[in-house]
Amino acid sequence: MNAPTAVIAEDEPLLAQALRAELARAWPELRVAATVGDGAAAVQTALEHRPDVLFFDIRMPGQGGLEAAAELADAWPADAPFPALVFVTAYDQYAVQAFEAQAVDYVLKPVQAGRLQKTVDKLRQVLAQRAAHGGAGLEATLGQLRHLLQGAPAAAQPQLKVIQASVGTTIRMVPIEDVVYFEAADKYVRVVCADGEVLIRTPLKELLPQLDPQLFWQVHRGTVVRATAVESVQRDEAGKLHLALRGRKERLPVSRLYTHLFKAM
Repeated sequence: MNAPTAVIAEDEPLLAQALRAELARAWPELRVAATVGDGAAAVQTALEHRPDVLFFDIRMPGQGGLEAAAELADAWPADAPFPALVFVTAYDQYAVQAFEAQAVDYVLKPVQAGRLQKTVDKLRQVLAQRAAHGGAGLEATLGQLRHLLQGAPAAAQPQLKVIQASVGTTIRMVPIEDVVYFEAADKYVRVVCADGEVLIRTPLKELLPQLDPQLFWQVHRGTVVRATAVESVQRDEAGKLHLALRGRKERLPVSRLYTHLFKAM
């Protein structure tokens, strides 16, 4: 049996060094293949090395650990076991409760030897079970990530009826029922309608609680589509889902995190 491998994603070098040192003591046979400092590098490095275990810091520049894990799950080869996930976080009551509710392992900063040893013991069991019985665990991981990314329950907000967008010196009023989909684009969100599009500065994360969840579905990290605008769902040769829209040529990709939305009745 090959030695288990890991990738550490932690943006604070001293904490990454401390975690690596504690892992060397608690799990001498574990080989840390790489240590990176941001979410994008974590995804790329994990795809390159295909480690057995991932230690992802929750808060990193650009892309946090949860978002990076979701992107990695979406890009992960279907024929390879998905790594066991351990999130690294400063103490946060909601985060800890969420991790425990979803049976997701976590390590608190600063790393404590006793807590890390329990995590290592659990990881050894998980890897031994996978070696004996197989199973990638990707679907279970997707379910956990889906719940964690939903975050704490948001306070009820009035549902948007109109999108107000600046177009030159004019404020354009776009009825919400005219929106085909929203798409994150750098610092803006594209609001795509049947007769054109506008840009708004409100982040997608802030828009979501104001949209009717029965009508607007998030289908990708940066895409929310009006369900009634979807004509069909198509699967490509790689098994990825794409949405065909009524009266439009573009196809919207569906990430693995949201494929559960499209099941035949």
